[in-house]
Amino acid sequence: MNYKRLGKFLGYKFIRLIILLFAVSLISFILIDLSPIDPVRAYIGEMAVSAEQVAKLQAFWGVNEPITTKLINWGGNLIQGDFGVSLIYRIPVIDVISERFLASLTLMFASWLISGVLGFGLGVLAGMYRGSWIDKVVKVYCYTLLAAPTFWIALLLLMVFSVYLGWFPTGLGVPVGKLAEDVTFFEWLYRLILPAITLSVLGIAQIAMYTRDKLVNVLSDDFILFAKARGESGWSLIKRHGIRNILLPAITLQFLSFNELFGGAVLVEQVFSYPGIGQAAVAAGLKSDVPLLLAIVLFSSLFVFCGNAIADLIYNFVDPRIKEGEADE
Repeated sequence: MNYKRLGKFLGYKFIRLIILLFAVSLISFILIDLSPIDPVRAYIGEMAVSAEQVAKLQAFWGVNEPITTKLINWGGNLIQGDFGVSLIYRIPVIDVISERFLASLTLMFASWLISGVLGFGLGVLAGMYRGSWIDKVVKVYCYTLLAAPTFWIALLLLMVFSVYLGWFPTGLGVPVGKLAEDVTFFEWLYRLILPAITLSVLGIAQIAMYTRDKLVNVLSDDFILFAKARGESGWSLIKRHGIRNILLPAITLQFLSFNELFGGAVLVEQVFSYPGIGQAAVAAGLKSDVPLLLAIVLFSSLFVFCGNAIADLIYNFVDPRIKEGEADE
């Protein structure tokens, strides 16, 4: 590996990350500050509070301060690693992020693996048997799911497998009445299955269609005709000449799907009441929990950026065809 090229690549990505986080922070802070939701009123709710107490809360949170003052104070604390205290959960924001993001990361990683493996397998089958009933079934499945909203699929699966059949619980990350530390691994896994499958459904369709089209194009190349002339056919031909040419682009696409994965997780967590970062983001937006919402925006941006960076890294440093092209130049 060319370490000089790798260092240049990582340095370039790091500069882009800093610019991205700065821009996202600035725009998000301005949009949240312009929101019509009053964080003090959202925090108080239906409680009977005097005007004097409301004024004290507004002064404590700096609600009536100029936006430049609030932005400077928040940015200064952020540089020191202080994300503030969540107005909803009454604990430091970093604690909420670490707990909720870990739960969401588990859900997203499970669905990411499912969508990658099943999507690639279905795409290979459809491309291998192009024009057959297998290909038609896979295409109908993919086109149908790509046109369906994520929350609708989640509600449909929830009604069928949880309400009607009763195979899975209707939601929550742990059983009612149990502490998280008292839940066994199998109880936790049992409640993760349906949300993970729901979140992976759209990813399966995307990877399958991409893999199928790439394999069809590969099988029409001249070197495939030459391999067939030598007597190769069937699965042996696909394995030796097809999969090795479509696997890297499929992996790259899989890493590029982090943004869709995170967006889908927000909806799935709401439907299944899964205690992840998506549910916390919705609650923070509705309750105008500014410190928590800004932190979630930053961490989600970092998550998506890392996925795209990994995809670029794989594409630029692993693909032998790119290396050969550079060597020829």
